[in-house]
Formats: sequence, structure tokens, C-alpha cells
Amino acid sequence: MNIEKTFIKDLVVVEPTVFGDERGYFFESYSKTKFEDLGIAIDFVQDNQSFSKKGTLRGLHYQNPPFAQTKLVRVLEGEIIDVAVDLRKDSPTFGKSFSVLLSSENKKQLLVPKGFAHGFSVISETASVMYKCDQFYNKASEGGIKYHDPSLNIDWGMDLKDAIVSEKDQILPFIEKCNSLF
Repeated sequence: MNIEKTFIKDLVVVEPTVFGDERGYFFESYSKTKFEDLGIAIDFVQDNQSFSKKGTLRGLHYQNPPFAQTKLVRVLEGEIIDVAVDLRKDSPTFGKSFSVLLSSENKKQLLVPKGFAHGFSVISETASVMYKCDQFYNKASEGGIKYHDPSLNIDWGMDLKDAIVSEKDQILPFIEKCNSLF
């Protein structure tokens, strides 16, 4: 397993070691021991999975403390542009975004720590996305940022006028008006 640091502290891309042969392939998508050996100690408590069609844009979502979540995101089928935005007010990268292509082919994962908003866009015909969380969902602590906030300048890999976005995500505020407690 390999960890690729990003320009944002604590936000990392995880590349598993894939063993392939004529039968197919095998890899460990998560190993508590291997993560701890890499200096990442997280107790995941819930796995979530979504299925979306091309053009779907989900996010940008977060949960405030004490229900803030660390997420380990991966794609089971298809391709997404996965995005994280640093909401930690004391961070030198506050308000900066990072994006990475996650796919069933490249098997990369994005580890999104507490203090970040997260979202993704589907650029393949369909995509199944799975993510591990270290905290349970808590509706009262949820928050979000509008996906097309001009201060974030996120390239979602699609024309946003064609994006399929939930009503809930369409009414989220820009980052300067979000209710983040980080």
C-alpha cells in the first residue's frame, strides 16, 4: 500500500498493492494494521455505498464536531472526480480544494479527514462509490457548500449546466456563509 501526500496537510491518496494473474486480481482496500504502520490510526464504524449515473454531482458535504467524519473513498465501478475542500479555519490551505480521478481501474482511494467538505462527480456512464466513515451520520450536524462556489474554482470534469444535482445540494451556501465549526 502506498500513500501519496497532497498539497493539503492530512489529505492523502491511497494506492493499494494489486496482485494480478490470469484469474484476475486481488488487493486489500483497507487494513487497519497497514494504515497504522503508515501513521494513520482511524477506527471506521460504517461503510456507505452509492450508485449514480453520468453527470451526477454529489456534494459538497461535511458533518460538524462532535460528529465530524473521516472518510476513505473508493470506486467499485466507473469513474469519478473526487473533491475535498479544507474547512479548517486555522489551516494555511483553508478554502483550497483538491481533486483526483478515482476509478475501478486505477483503484486509488482518497482519505478525507475531519474538517473537510467532500463531493464527487460521475464522469463514466455509471459509478458505484463506497466509503468508510469513522463516525455515524448525524443529521443535526450536517452542512455543505455549493458545488459551484466561484472562490473554490473546482473543475468537476463536466459542464455544470448539465449536472444532475439534488435539490438539497442546489441550495447550499457558498463557503463564506457555511456553518462549518472546524
